Amino acid sequence: MVVSPGQGTRRVAAREEPEPAEKAAATEAGRPGAAGRSAATSPAPETGAVAGKAIATTSAAGALSPEDLRLIDQLSATDRQVRAHELAHMAAGAGLTGSATFTYQVGPDNQRYAVAGEVGIDTSPAGDPEETIAKAQQIRAAALAPADPSSQDQKVAAMAAQMASVARLQLAAQERAQNQTPAQESESRVGAAAAAYESVAAAGDASAASQSAGFRAFA
Repeated sequence: MVVSPGQGTRRVAAREEPEPAEKAAATEAGRPGAAGRSAATSPAPETGAVAGKAIATTSAAGALSPEDLRLIDQLSATDRQVRAHELAHMAAGAGLTGSATFTYQVGPDNQRYAVAGEVGIDTSPAGDPEETIAKAQQIRAAALAPADPSSQDQKVAAMAAQMASVARLQLAAQERAQNQTPAQESESRVGAAAAAYESVAAAGDASAASQSAGFRAFA
């Protein structure tokens, strides 16, 4: 049974004068009764320590001002939004994205809250134009997956659209080359090489931007 410190004190005071039967028992057994009473009352100091800790915790919580509590609510809401935002990028870009990294702010309660996030994504061209088109479509979908795409997300989506456009030109050039004479095929190869160069340059710019910024939210 849990007792308050006051109850424990009263119990000790009540047992200061043992009953006659107890005195006799203590005398017959070499007076172990004193030790027995000490063990029976030992939980009282521990109970007082627990009560003191509870009071200290309550005092610390009560020290937060209404402004602090409002700030904690705002930070909690932002934390949830940031994490949901980055999770949407990662889900739509599965296989192309890395793990999310966050920027934190410490609240009045000494807890860390995410206030910005970033997810890197692979924007390099695939093995052939058809694969590059499919990859670009996934990159664009990942960039626009959150309900509130950031300006950086919009930039990545635009880069993906450009990548897909160049890959479609390459694919069209390959299809024309299959149905042309040798002279026409040679000319088409030159055009395909130029388109390939543009594709690599565009993808390089997109990759550099992605590595430096990635998908940003609430920056």
